[in-house]
Amino acid sequence: MASSVPRMVGRRLLAALPSIVAVVVVTFLLTRALPGDPAAFFAGPAATPEAVEAIRHSLGLDRPLPVQFASYVAGLARGDFGTSLTTGQPVGAEILQRLPASVELTLAGLVLALLIAVPLGVAAATRPGSWIDHGARVVSTAGVSLPVFFTGLLATYVFYYLLGWAPAPMGRLDLFATAPPTVTGFYLIDSLLAGDLEAFRSAFAQLVLPALTLGLFAVAPIARMTRASMLGVLSSDFIRTARASGLSSGKVLFAYALRNALLPVVTTMGMVFSFLLGANVLVEKVFAWPGIGSYAIESLIASDYAPVQGFILTMAILYVLLNLLIDVLYGLIDPRVRIDA
Repeated sequence: MASSVPRMVGRRLLAALPSIVAVVVVTFLLTRALPGDPAAFFAGPAATPEAVEAIRHSLGLDRPLPVQFASYVAGLARGDFGTSLTTGQPVGAEILQRLPASVELTLAGLVLALLIAVPLGVAAATRPGSWIDHGARVVSTAGVSLPVFFTGLLATYVFYYLLGWAPAPMGRLDLFATAPPTVTGFYLIDSLLAGDLEAFRSAFAQLVLPALTLGLFAVAPIARMTRASMLGVLSSDFIRTARASGLSSGKVLFAYALRNALLPVVTTMGMVFSFLLGANVLVEKVFAWPGIGSYAIESLIASDYAPVQGFILTMAILYVLLNLLIDVLYGLIDPRVRIDA
């Protein structure tokens, strides 16, 4: 069985290659179809047509699209995502620098959502029609209905402006804290590795509100799927047999019912994680979070093609890797899935 996992991973990677190629092609064409001229933007409003044309030539934008695309693909084959026109830095280096901030925020939001949604879904499934069940529906409806940027602005207004409990939404650290030495890129982990409790406190305080904003958005689908899956498992024959055998309710609920209900929950977690990576774009702008989402938005406004293409390609690769992780988790949760694979 252990040897089947690498084969399965290899097959999934090969199957994902056409999707990655399609993402590269579509992204390249869409960025060229966007309104705005990078050469005119960087030349400035007072530039002459000759100056704009000179910048366009230096950027290679006057070449035919097939030639530009061939140059772009040749760069990707070398691991070169291009150079950002706004910062003058390699896009790959900036994405690697900013990606840990986005992943740390997304993981924090997902963990917070799991801590709320899974117990809430289990409680709602074991007491259908109770006030807990109705409360779970209200929370799920509110989480789906409220846009993440509105939730973020509301949380900032209440907890920072009115109550003063939260720090100013100014990035990953407050103004008086120093970033820990980079090991993983996650400030919470790096500050603990460095023994810098002050940096940990600052990073944790800055992370609470944006993670809460993302977490509330993710609670709804996970809680609803947990409730629905648990209801299906609790009504199955093997659960009735386990109860008739005299097993404790806690063992029946967690050792048998919850484990068998986890497969659809894991699938939902994968989709939610993908949604959260996309929702990061708005949350990062609200909280001035220096992740790849805010980097892509700033580049899009400036008609800077390379960072936008790099952002979309990075998201596609993360999505493929996430699906691989879900497939492996399937095999750990239910060995029958691994055997079928």
